[in-house]
Amino acid sequence: MTKSRHGSAEIDWADGTHTFRLGLAEIEELERKRDKGIFQITQQLQDRTCRLSDISEVLRIGLIGGGMQPVDALALVRRYVDERPIEESRDVAYAVCLAGLMRLHTNETEKPPGEAEAAKPAGSTSPPSEAAQP
Repeated sequence: MTKSRHGSAEIDWADGTHTFRLGLAEIEELERKRDKGIFQITQQLQDRTCRLSDISEVLRIGLIGGGMQPVDALALVRRYVDERPIEESRDVAYAVCLAGLMRLHTNETEKPPGEAEAAKPAGSTSPPSEAAQP
């Protein structure tokens, strides 16, 4: 799974790798459709007390939030949640919720460990290096 810093995750599920995203609008829709909060949904996915419809809605709304057309998202969920072991989809739905809860409101993706930081912007408060001093 690849995570980005704006609540999306690329996850291998169903027939390929798909982008799921639960931004604020998607979380609000999910909470309205399930009549419970995102933290309760996430907890129930984690402890396996969720309903099948919780799994389906997280995945469907997450796919739409990730850019998939609603009709395509619905078709994938119907095919792969209904016809595969529930636990496969529960794991994915849980990961989608966690990614949504950990978003940082930016479009940047996480940098791999060890990647150099970008140069400091002008006006840095860092002290000048010795070479720059008179």
